[in-house]
Amino acid sequence: MSTDIDVPGVLALLRAASTADGVRPLSEEAELRLQHGGPAGGEDVVLHDGGTLVGYARYDTDGDDGSAELVVHPSFRRRGFGGALLDRVVELAGARVLHVWAHGDLPGSAELLRSRGFSRHRVLLQMRRDLAGVDPDPRPELPDGVRVQPFRPGIDEQAWLRVNARAFAAHPEQGAWTPEDLHLREAEPWFDASGFLMAWRGEPDRGGRLLGSHWTKVHPPGDAAQDAVGEVYVLGIDPEVQGMRLGRALTELGLAHLRARGLGQVLLYVEEDNEAAVRLYEGRGFRRFAVDVSWRRDGR
Repeated sequence: MSTDIDVPGVLALLRAASTADGVRPLSEEAELRLQHGGPAGGEDVVLHDGGTLVGYARYDTDGDDGSAELVVHPSFRRRGFGGALLDRVVELAGARVLHVWAHGDLPGSAELLRSRGFSRHRVLLQMRRDLAGVDPDPRPELPDGVRVQPFRPGIDEQAWLRVNARAFAAHPEQGAWTPEDLHLREAEPWFDASGFLMAWRGEPDRGGRLLGSHWTKVHPPGDAAQDAVGEVYVLGIDPEVQGMRLGRALTELGLAHLRARGLGQVLLYVEEDNEAAVRLYEGRGFRRFAVDVSWRRDGR
């Protein structure tokens, strides 16, 4: 077990697991921390069999809790390596409550986590729909004085972070984004400001107010499917203007943007227990595609 990281080697392991399982083994956040580092208290753990990299885990602290994600190379599973990685992150957590994300809810993951005293805690749904039926030129009715324009890198960050924090105040991860979190994603190859739609009331540079936004993303071929796939990446509306149907308008505009990119499908993530949101998305043609499960083990 080691904390010396061969980042290209770990990324190759992640690609092998994604190909074998049909699901990305780590969250975007974990991959970013692997490549760029993360907050104090986090740690990367790699596992070798002889000279071969066979497993990776990312451990982070979040207040009084710990969180982790781990993956074993498909060719080395059922040989105790997953248990060794999990035991290491349990050791790192110590007396903390520990949450471990299992992407895809694969049977082997559930079996391993239950054997170490974990129980299912949160379920995140991935939903998808085809883009063929999307209006390519929507003209939604916007509230008076509101216009939608693309995000402006280097200008709109603070306004977006304020609304994001308000829109996701109860969300365990999204609402706590920092300027660094945003800048890391702006530097990613997939970032496209033209698909980051901002709804302003008034002039943005003359006292205008940001009411909400729809940030879309495009996953390259081989990432979420064999072909490129779009994503409703972050759709957030300031709670003070809920009920103005702004979310619906921004959704239509974002889906049209993804269709115009020539994409065939779009995905999004939503908490399974957010029944109102799940029904809303189902009413817009989205269907359940996959699940990610957060498993919890109480501290000691």
